[in-house]
Amino acid sequence: MSKPISLLALLMSLNAGFVDTAGFLALQGLFTAHVTGNFVTFGAAIVLGTSGALAKLLALPVFCAVVIVTRIFSFYLPVMGLPILRSMLAIKTLLLAIGGAAAVHFGPFVQGDSWQAIVTGMLLVAAMAIQNAAHRIHMGTDPPSTLMTGTTTQIMIDVADLLRRAPVSVLTVAKPRLGKMSASVAAFALGCGAGACLYAKFSTWCFVLPPLLALPAVFLAGGEPAPEKTA
Repeated sequence: MSKPISLLALLMSLNAGFVDTAGFLALQGLFTAHVTGNFVTFGAAIVLGTSGALAKLLALPVFCAVVIVTRIFSFYLPVMGLPILRSMLAIKTLLLAIGGAAAVHFGPFVQGDSWQAIVTGMLLVAAMAIQNAAHRIHMGTDPPSTLMTGTTTQIMIDVADLLRRAPVSVLTVAKPRLGKMSASVAAFALGCGAGACLYAKFSTWCFVLPPLLALPAVFLAGGEPAPEKTA
C-alpha cells in the first residue's frame, strides 16, 4: 500500500515555491528552483533589454555543477560518520541563510546583473540544486518538490482515470498517487502565494523565512535511508 506524502516532502515543496517566487520578484525575473525557466526569461531579457540576463545565463550551469558536487560529496559523508540526507539538507539550510542575509543586506536589487544580485541569486540556486539532488536520490517515492508541470499532468491523468472508472488495477495506483501529488502542488502553490505576499509587504526581508522553514526538515530527514553505491 502506498504511503502518504511525508511532512518532509511537503516542507520542501512549500519552501521551493516560496524561494522561487520571492527570488523571481527580487532578482529581476530569476528562477532559483525552476532553473530551466530561465531559458525563457533570458531570451525575454535579451529581446526587451531588461536586466538580469547574465544571472539567468549562469543559473543552469551553477545548478548542474552543484548537483554534481552534491552527488559526489554524498558518498564521502558516511566515511566521516555523517548522515547523508540530513547533512545535505543542513548545507541547503546554510546556503538559504547566507542567501537570505545577502538579500537583506544588498537588496532591493534594481539591476539583476549587479554582482550583489548575482551572488545572492546563485546562493539560492545552489540551495535549490541541493534540495533537488537530495530529493531525487533519497525521496523517490515522494512527488518532486520543485517542478510541478509533470506532477500536474499526472494529476490530470489520474483524475481522467477516476472519471472514466478505470479498472481497479489502475485506480489502486492512481488514487494514492493523486493524493500525494495534489498535496505537493498545494504546498508549492501555498509557498508561491506566501512568497509573493511577504515580498510585497517586507521586500527582501522575506528571505529570512526560507532557512527557518528548512531547519525543521533537517531533523525530519534523520531516518531517511542512504542511497546505494553504484559499481
